[in-house]
Amino acid sequence: MSKAPLFTPIDSVKGLSAALIIGGAWAATLYLGLTLPLAETHPLLVVLIFIFQTFLYTGLFITAHDAMHGTAFPANRKINNAIGSLAVWLYALFSYARLKEKHWEHHRNPASEHDPDYHDGEHEGAIAWYFHFMVGYMTWRQLFGLAVMTNVLLHLFSVPLSNILLLWALPSILSTVQLFYFGTYLPHRNEEGEFADHHRARSNNFSPFWSFITCYHFGYHWEHHAFPYLPWWKLAGQHRKLSNETGST
Repeated sequence: MSKAPLFTPIDSVKGLSAALIIGGAWAATLYLGLTLPLAETHPLLVVLIFIFQTFLYTGLFITAHDAMHGTAFPANRKINNAIGSLAVWLYALFSYARLKEKHWEHHRNPASEHDPDYHDGEHEGAIAWYFHFMVGYMTWRQLFGLAVMTNVLLHLFSVPLSNILLLWALPSILSTVQLFYFGTYLPHRNEEGEFADHHRARSNNFSPFWSFITCYHFGYHWEHHAFPYLPWWKLAGQHRKLSNETGST
């Protein structure tokens, strides 16, 4: 693990700006999705909103992830943690403290039996590993809370069930698949040969554009483990720098 760098005021400004843009866009798109008259809306527009909301849900979690590393607002730890707490609560009523503890355990013991994100030796395939992964993070309290929220939207605010399922529930679920596949399975899956080093992680070779689209550069996963104090928006630059130094693409 690299030594934490000295953060500049602009890092906090950029971190907070990224969090506000993602969170604001997520809230606006969610409101649009819940109030949209689906029967009167062109299917292509519905699909685009669905895809965009999935992407924003992923960004919401990535924002919380940055907060776990102290990079959402490095100038003030309380504000940084407040951003992370709000982001994971909006995401799916997660406990920020619990997620942070598990995430740092992942960094201390990546791709090992002590890694809460890793498979248990019996669920190595992508689908089985995903469900094993989710069971380790979801709680009955969360599920109950989400059920209550669903009924409030359905009965108190008269939001159609189709809107709730298609433009609230499904995007959040698909974002967990996106986060797992690009941020856990691909970087830490078993392959022939050993990992390069103790980080036990690999990075993809996507272009910066596709790296951002697929998972906010979280696919540059070796860089994340080697430089855990880099926010998501600095990972592409670090990946490019290391690629230029080694002559790889």
